[in-house]
Amino acid sequence: MKKKLLAILLILSMLMLSACSSQSGSTDANGEAEEANTTSEQTTVTFYGWGGSEVTNAWIDGYLTDAVAKKYNIKLERVGMNIDEILNLLLNEKQAGTDKGSIDIIWINGENFASAKENGLLFGPFASELENFSKYLDPNSPDVMFDFGVATEGYEVPFGKAQFVMVYDSSLLSQVPADHKALLEMAKNNPGKFTYPAPPDFTGSAFVRNIIYDIVGYEQFLTMDADYDTVKSAIMPAMDYLKELKPYLWNEGKTYPASLSILDNMYADGEVFMTMDYNPNSASSRISTGEFPEATKTFIFDKGSIGNTHFVAIPFNSPNVEGAKAVINEIISVEAQAKKYDPSGWGDLPVLDNSKLSDDEKKVFDSIPLGKATLPQDELMSKRMPELPAKLVPIIEQIWMETIAAESN
Repeated sequence: MKKKLLAILLILSMLMLSACSSQSGSTDANGEAEEANTTSEQTTVTFYGWGGSEVTNAWIDGYLTDAVAKKYNIKLERVGMNIDEILNLLLNEKQAGTDKGSIDIIWINGENFASAKENGLLFGPFASELENFSKYLDPNSPDVMFDFGVATEGYEVPFGKAQFVMVYDSSLLSQVPADHKALLEMAKNNPGKFTYPAPPDFTGSAFVRNIIYDIVGYEQFLTMDADYDTVKSAIMPAMDYLKELKPYLWNEGKTYPASLSILDNMYADGEVFMTMDYNPNSASSRISTGEFPEATKTFIFDKGSIGNTHFVAIPFNSPNVEGAKAVINEIISVEAQAKKYDPSGWGDLPVLDNSKLSDDEKKVFDSIPLGKATLPQDELMSKRMPELPAKLVPIIEQIWMETIAAESN
């Protein structure tokens, strides 16, 4: 009887062990457990941000959407919306006491991050909870710690890096201007063939700041109070320069393109022979798609150009915080950053700390062809200048409207 009882208990134990083994997930050829999250119930994550670029939209809708679907069984839904509309939506939801909103991830940076943080529209801090944040990023890097001079404090995670470049057709312009003085001479010699987007367009505003830097430097602004008169006094030499440049612009400076996309179309159509971008790889991407002429190249002033980091954040009332974290963790993976760095995919500069990458991971980035219009990384990095504190940007844009745009009316 005892022998029969022992045999029954042994069989039951073996059955229980088998059941536990089948529930724990299978293993791959290397003996590592395969991810089991793809078998769980699908969850949706909404990604809100600027949708004005077909290149960036394609990367989010293509690579990123496929990656998170495969790894996390997440259905990623991108919603193209201007950031001011996004913040207004969140502010209205906060005032209405909406616990579960409609947005899980926001593409954000600069003065918009400062405003969102100040008004309590963001969830966090959460950055340090992400595996890839501690694995691949340097939390003490200024590009991670600050966003236009505003402390991030874990409320947003780097998405990509950018640096302002000028874009030109080398078949029409044989020598590029080395500074603001040479740019003025070029405009005088080629009236109507150059212009820039009207601030507060992001890239147009960056062009104005680059002119300010080239004329009066940037150091004084890093600790400057957000005082209208103080800022105006500091930037007036640049405003005087833009007044002098104005008559030689497209349409004699009477009007300006309202957005970068409009200026890009003007360039593509040959109406002007220069455009500009905050993404130094964008021109190469647009050559490959046939949007820009084959002779397109890029340059920066001898003194350098402004660079910044753009981020992603989670709203205070995200309906799927854990899903949002998973997507953001994927964004800062080696695979995603490499795909985004490739000009054929997007051409956005990576945010990962090179010293934290393995030799094989470094080779992934080194093997990416940057495209013929892209400046070498060492040239960009050696001439990279910091962005202004976010609080100064709207003041500069206001002064531009009053001193430059007002004269057009």
